[in-house]
Amino acid sequence: MISGILASPGIAIGKAFLLQNEPIIINKKKITYSNINHEIKKLFQAKKKTITQLKNIKDQTKKQISKKESTIFEGHIMILEDIELEHEIISSIKNHFHTAAYAIKLIFEKQISKIEKIKNEYLKNRAIDIKDISSRLLTNILNIKTINLKKIQNEVILIANDLTPSETAQINFKYIKGFITNLGGETSHTSIMARSLEIPAIVGTGNITEKVKNGDYIILDGIKNRIFINPIQEKINSFQKKKKILSKKKNQLKKFIKLPAITKDNYQFEVSANVSNIQDIINAKKYGATSIGLYRTEFLFMERTELPSEDEQFFAYQKAATIMKNHPIIIRTMDIGGDKEIPYMNFPKEENPFLGWRAIRIGMKKKNILHTQIKAILRASKFGNLKILFPMIISVEEIQTLKEEIKKIKFILKKQKILFDEKIQIGIMIETPASAIIAKHLIQEVDFFSIGTNDLTQYTLAVDRGNKLISHLYNPMSPPILKLIHHVIQVSQNAGKWTGMCGELAGNEIATILLVGMGLNEFSMHPSCIPKIKKVIRSIEFHQAKILAAEILKQNTSNKIMEIIKKNNLSI
Repeated sequence: MISGILASPGIAIGKAFLLQNEPIIINKKKITYSNINHEIKKLFQAKKKTITQLKNIKDQTKKQISKKESTIFEGHIMILEDIELEHEIISSIKNHFHTAAYAIKLIFEKQISKIEKIKNEYLKNRAIDIKDISSRLLTNILNIKTINLKKIQNEVILIANDLTPSETAQINFKYIKGFITNLGGETSHTSIMARSLEIPAIVGTGNITEKVKNGDYIILDGIKNRIFINPIQEKINSFQKKKKILSKKKNQLKKFIKLPAITKDNYQFEVSANVSNIQDIINAKKYGATSIGLYRTEFLFMERTELPSEDEQFFAYQKAATIMKNHPIIIRTMDIGGDKEIPYMNFPKEENPFLGWRAIRIGMKKKNILHTQIKAILRASKFGNLKILFPMIISVEEIQTLKEEIKKIKFILKKQKILFDEKIQIGIMIETPASAIIAKHLIQEVDFFSIGTNDLTQYTLAVDRGNKLISHLYNPMSPPILKLIHHVIQVSQNAGKWTGMCGELAGNEIATILLVGMGLNEFSMHPSCIPKIKKVIRSIEFHQAKILAAEILKQNTSNKIMEIIKKNNLSI
């Protein structure tokens, strides 16, 4: 059994299709002076051919997948058309007597090396774009034959070292039932594509291509992050049954997409989506989200080499507001730091980045970043129902300071005669024990709370869930976490305000009735979880949920909590 990084959930069963293109072998032997022009001519011919191919791939991607995905290839074309890059390659040919192929290899490898040294996972994954362009250019200059993925006519699980954007764009997704790769992470192109198309995928396995042969029978368990190669028939039969049950459940859940999240005794709840970009918002609506409970804006900062301008941010928030019409969108200010670094911001080296310079702490220090983002959100608030959410708050002083900064920006906008929602709601993330403990003081300063159970669990239990030695201790259903959640909800209710939840617990079916009973107002989750949470809410009574929650909150162990859940048939 093999595991990796679970990129897209689901179960896929079928034969392996191993993607192994002919290796690119480059002659390092130097050319003579008389061959320089010939090599430069070869470069221009290969460049022209590559740009034509990329334009065709871009058009195909736009038709088959989405306009957003096709823009990747606009970037590829822009890199190829870069005059400085061209001059570097020509200089290598002229001054060092390299072949065009070797010059391309050297120049691109230099760029890839720079990117791969960056700690940030998202930007590291962008190195694959540069590799993709380099590989295609070299393949054309050396006349190497490549596997035509368009010709796959049987249902297969695609196995590869990594899938480049141009390879993925040429796949006929009718026949691809799953992806498994050696490389990649949660933000890699393959992962994003797989989630978008709802194809099961496990990436970052390290060596799957060494363990699998073409035609091997594969089970891709994208529920428990497991890969089985040539399993016994009994296991195949077992997973085929699981796959049918999963498919049946998925089809049954479709009817809940357009239904409201309302209990049998008519208590209604908001079921929202966590999103990172415009495509996510479109998917959220497809799954029946009534609002956006968490718009992670840090991805606007991560997908680039410099800070986004006020206008760039404004247009992103305005587009989100337009798509959601008058439905609420909670925009969280930049939550960079911890596991999300940005090279151009020169983060100091920290022994413990999760407890260091991150989120609002950066905004408080670098007011220009904070002011630009707040101004962009306020400008966009004219076009919809936007709310501002501040992450990593641990004191009353912090939120008071932030409110003063918002006042200053509102004053500037009024002077400039720019319209905005003067009553825009302000909320904070409850994701540290500190903020949960002083919730009754914090609620006096804000309009709402949003509980981030991922960090709240990590910080309260002192458990790094990425550490395999102690990940079993990471339990958001443990007594201390549930008691903190209940306390926060009660505090907001007593103040006549509301609380949402945007951590993974909000999309957990087992926890839903408990959270309903505690009085949580809004559940925000991955869009694909929305139908199942609506189903649970519609199947219960608020009165019963309150009784059950009261019983569970009295328990002193996680085992007792799970026993009560099982006894009440809440296990899904």
